[in-house]
Amino acid sequence: MSVSPPAHPKTIPGNRRQSQRPARDNRPRPLPMTRQEMAERGWEELDVLLIGGDAYVDHPSFGIALIGRVLEAEGCRVGVITQPDWRDPASVARLGRPRLFCGVTAGNLDSMLANYTVARRKRRKDDYSEGGRPGRRPNYACVVYTQLVRRAFPGLPVLLGGIEASLRRVAHYDYWQDRIRASILADAKADLLVYGMGERAVREVLRRAIARDFDWNGIPGTARLLKARETEAADFANAVELPSVADCRQDPVELLHLTKAVEAEQNPWCGRRLVQMHGNRALVLEPPARPLSTPELDQLYALPFSRRPHPLYTEPIPAWAMIRDSITAVRGCSGGCTFCGLGLHQGRFITSRSRQSVLAEIESLADSADFRGTVSDVGGPTANLYGCRNGTTPACRRCRRPSCLHPRICPHFEIDERSAIELLGAARRVPGVRHVFINSGIRLDVILRTPHLLRALVRHHVSGHLKVAPEHLHPNVLRRMRKSSARDFHLFRERFEAESRAAGKEQYLVPYFISNFPGCTDREMDAVGEFLRSQGWRLQQVQDFIPLPMTPAAAMYYAGRDYDTERPIPVARGLAERRRQMRILGRKFRERGPRNAR
Repeated sequence: MSVSPPAHPKTIPGNRRQSQRPARDNRPRPLPMTRQEMAERGWEELDVLLIGGDAYVDHPSFGIALIGRVLEAEGCRVGVITQPDWRDPASVARLGRPRLFCGVTAGNLDSMLANYTVARRKRRKDDYSEGGRPGRRPNYACVVYTQLVRRAFPGLPVLLGGIEASLRRVAHYDYWQDRIRASILADAKADLLVYGMGERAVREVLRRAIARDFDWNGIPGTARLLKARETEAADFANAVELPSVADCRQDPVELLHLTKAVEAEQNPWCGRRLVQMHGNRALVLEPPARPLSTPELDQLYALPFSRRPHPLYTEPIPAWAMIRDSITAVRGCSGGCTFCGLGLHQGRFITSRSRQSVLAEIESLADSADFRGTVSDVGGPTANLYGCRNGTTPACRRCRRPSCLHPRICPHFEIDERSAIELLGAARRVPGVRHVFINSGIRLDVILRTPHLLRALVRHHVSGHLKVAPEHLHPNVLRRMRKSSARDFHLFRERFEAESRAAGKEQYLVPYFISNFPGCTDREMDAVGEFLRSQGWRLQQVQDFIPLPMTPAAAMYYAGRDYDTERPIPVARGLAERRRQMRILGRKFRERGPRNAR
């Protein structure tokens, strides 16, 4: 992908000239959400309409803003409607019918995860909504919003994108309904699904839509559901056939086979086309799009984001408050943790932004009137992978491993601590910046190989408490999670405490554990509980396991089988079983009395 500054609107045939009226302040204007904003730009119609399940925050951490600015940079007139009334098609029609297509996303979270707890109860708060109010997005938002668009704008091409679409692109286990669901394309009846981060795919979609070429075949990073006659005529000789929806419903082990096949084809350099039958129709998944290069990622983050919620909102949006002073420095995650959807969405190949790009964003942040001197985070899915490299050798480009770090770090995975140290050091010296903290995840097996980065982290970038995620301490559970050994956590803790003492600082670790993971019984949970008891630690964070669609952990949960061996494993399913493991952790730390983890 190559992202350039916004082109003249006449680069898209049919565009009317934009108004040159300046913005009211020095900040870039957000994309329009009202007819009045369209009129201020001199627009009578949109080229592309984006509909999303989150409140609109014009910040690169929010997917709808990122894709909107990419399309704008191509000369598009882009409008945004978020959290429309899903009972009324008129709620998606208030900006008029767009000329080219409509993009639909559930938001930064799967809508079922946003709406329901692990106990399948409605959440009391939605961090991605104005005022944190729940109930602003429907269940299976991609499906509902697409149906609204179909009713409001018959015949208009509709694209699905975002993490809900990514993780539901094939048949998958849905925890909240406790059943196998077909690809979200089958329910939504959209024309195309864009999985992954989407910048390359959406630009190709735009190119074809401008040319009125609505054959969506062959776009990397997309999926289509063919009609019955198209399926009969199609040639799938070079494709990998996945277990069908019917297969997975009939035999739970087939979901393991499906998940393994999808993981094996996630390498964009050697991944093959996938086909899955949905009755007499074929779901076709093209190979993943290639990750952006460093210059392309730099250009992406140089687009004119206002970094603020749209002015229409009068109440705070909690998710924006959490990330407003944070910086994304790296994209992609090489860990391949079985419970996490990030690898399936962002990919396992890492791209780091240049130091100049990150510092330019920090300088811009420091110049804003409401900045208080603290950069809350410089990271990404895993902060200490900044500067590391994979996907650069011929061996990497043939590799089908789901993880570069498990069961051991691949010799082709290049660890670079100097880039991160220099970046963080330069960030601390930006005028107006007093603190630069790290609050993204830390990969323990990598940080133990970078002692100088660990020292810099402890001395300069911990706010007093550092969150770490060993996830568990029992070897069998850690293997199924694809996490590093408990020994890595204990060794990291020793080095963290030693470096803190040497720096004359009183700093604490805040460990994060998962209960009720597939294969984890009371006995395995006791490995965590006994450790907490011996240390007198009070847990501040425990995540009860939630099977996210399309992840290996969800396949293990549904099938009751180990992912690697396919042997039966125990699975805690009912609330009574789940609560017992939570109580184990509570009992263990109460035996010694409450203390903060340190």
